[in-house]
Amino acid sequence: MATYKKRGFKPKNKVEEQVVEEQESATAEVFSTLDESASKTEEWVAGNQNYILGVIGVIAVGVLGYLAYIQFVSKPKEASATNEMYYPQQYFDQAINSTTAKDSLYNLALNGAEGKYGFLDIIDEYSGTKAANLANYSAGMAYLNMQKYQEAITHLEKFNGEDDILGALAKGGLGDAFMQLGQPGEALEYYEKALNHSNNSFTAPKFLYKAGVTALDLGQKDKALTYFERIKEEFASSDEARSIDAFIGMAKSTK
Repeated sequence: MATYKKRGFKPKNKVEEQVVEEQESATAEVFSTLDESASKTEEWVAGNQNYILGVIGVIAVGVLGYLAYIQFVSKPKEASATNEMYYPQQYFDQAINSTTAKDSLYNLALNGAEGKYGFLDIIDEYSGTKAANLANYSAGMAYLNMQKYQEAITHLEKFNGEDDILGALAKGGLGDAFMQLGQPGEALEYYEKALNHSNNSFTAPKFLYKAGVTALDLGQKDKALTYFERIKEEFASSDEARSIDAFIGMAKSTK
């Protein structure tokens, strides 16, 4: 067993010689312990080699399987779902811009036609894809415009929207649906969620206004005033700001 001696060092007396011997003994014990531990580790590895190789193999198979799934299943599925969205989205856009036959166009968007998928088919057949997630948003908005509010809620609640605009519109759409069902408390909650989701100049004044009117209806005058004043101060050029002074006056006069 190797020991450590400081080069050129000679004990001057018996005390120093004893100290050196104790240090050498302690060092020897440390190296001995390390050697024993290394030997035990080598023995354990040798004795469990098949188990270790098996675990490594399982991990390797799992990683390769995941990569294969992404490459050969997930990506093609996502691409196919995205292609399928083109057909129902056309009908959805036509319904929004049309002045007649809106419900018929929304139905085509929802259910498809001529062998083409609608939003509901895409949701069922391509679950877990980005396209199916977007189809939930579009289906929810279609039902909302068709005054089928419970169906709208079902799909809008399933939509996972990180986008500033769509995420806020989905939450605001839920507020509209609950408002139409005579549940202003839930409606206000979702209008506020829409505001918290994004403060962009397109959706924020819209939902500040709806939140203010709903709060006023619920008798929450201070909250309503806060929302109306935000429109006046932060979004003075928005459509909602044109008549906001009247609503501010209503909130103040009813306090």
